[in-house]
Amino acid sequence: MNESTIYKILPVLLCALSIPLSMFMWIGNIAYSKLASDNQDNVIPPTRWLFSILMPILLMLYGLKRKGVNKSGAALGLLCAIILSISSHAFLACLATFFFSSSRATKFRSHMKRKIEEDFKGGEGRRNWAQVICNAGMATQLALLYLLDCGYGERPIDFGQLYRSSWLGVGIMSAFACSNGDTWASELGTVLSKGDPFLITSRKRVPRGTNGGVSFIGLVVSFLGGLAIGLSYYLTIRYTVDSKILSHSPNQWPIIVFGGVAGLVGSIVDSVIGATLQYSGIDASGKVVERPGKDVRYISGVRILDNHSVNLISSIITALLMPTVAMQFWNMF
Repeated sequence: MNESTIYKILPVLLCALSIPLSMFMWIGNIAYSKLASDNQDNVIPPTRWLFSILMPILLMLYGLKRKGVNKSGAALGLLCAIILSISSHAFLACLATFFFSSSRATKFRSHMKRKIEEDFKGGEGRRNWAQVICNAGMATQLALLYLLDCGYGERPIDFGQLYRSSWLGVGIMSAFACSNGDTWASELGTVLSKGDPFLITSRKRVPRGTNGGVSFIGLVVSFLGGLAIGLSYYLTIRYTVDSKILSHSPNQWPIIVFGGVAGLVGSIVDSVIGATLQYSGIDASGKVVERPGKDVRYISGVRILDNHSVNLISSIITALLMPTVAMQFWNMF
C-alpha cells in the first residue's frame, strides 16, 4: 500500500474509530461513577463522547491537510481538544477559533514577513507539540479542573451562583484570547503598520519583528483577536445553555468584551516579557534574530526565554488575572 492510498483511507478509519472509542470511554465513565459514588449525574452521555472525539479528529485532519500542524502537534492538539470539548463545547469553540484565525493571520502577507524575520516559515510553518502546549496547555489544565470540580457541560457565567465554573470558564477563554490576540498583533500588526513599532519598555523606535515592539495597529488587532475568542464563547453559551437558565442568569454578552480585554492585556504582557527577557538583534541582512552572534547588532532584552516560553507565561498570567477582573466589573454592564 503506497503513501497516497494511506492518506486517503486514514480520515475514514479515524472517523470510524471515533464511534467505538467514544462508546469505550462512555462505558469507562459509567464504571468509574458507580465505583466512586451512587450519583449518576456525573456520567457523560455517549453522544457527548462521540461529538468530543469526532470533532477533534476532524480538526486534526484539517490541520494536517492544510499543513497547520505537524504530526506531534496534531497528536497533542487532539488530546487537548478532546479534554476541552468534554468539559464544555464553549472551550472547544475557543480552540477552533484560535486555530483557524491564527493560521490565516500567519499566512497573511507572508512574503513581507519573510524579509524581516529570520525564522519565519509562513505557509510552510507547522505548529509542533511545543507550540500546542504554549498556546493551549494552560487552557487544557483549567479545563481538567473544570471537569473534575464542576463536572461536564456548558454553564452561563454567573459569579454569584456558579462561582467556580464561571472563574474557570473566564480563565480558559482568557488564555485563548491572550494567544489569539498576541498572534494577531504579531502577524497582522507587523505588516499593516506603516511605520516601525516602538519598544514597549523604552518607547524608542525598533525594527519590525523586534520582541516587545508594539504599534497602535498591533494593539487594536490584539483586542480584535481576543474579541473573536470572546464572541465564539458567547455564541456557544447562547445556543447550548437552556433558555430558562439563561433568563435567570446575568447578561452573557460581557464575555465578548472581556475576551477583547484579555487579548489586549495578554499582548501587552507578552510584549513586556519579550522586551526584557527575550533577546532581539538585527543581522547584516536586516533580519531580526533572537540570539547574539557575529555581525548582529543588539536591540533589546537578554537571552533568558524563547518565544514559546514567553507565550506560555503570558497565557498563564492572563488566565489567572482576567477572572478576577471580570468578577469585579461584570455587573457594570
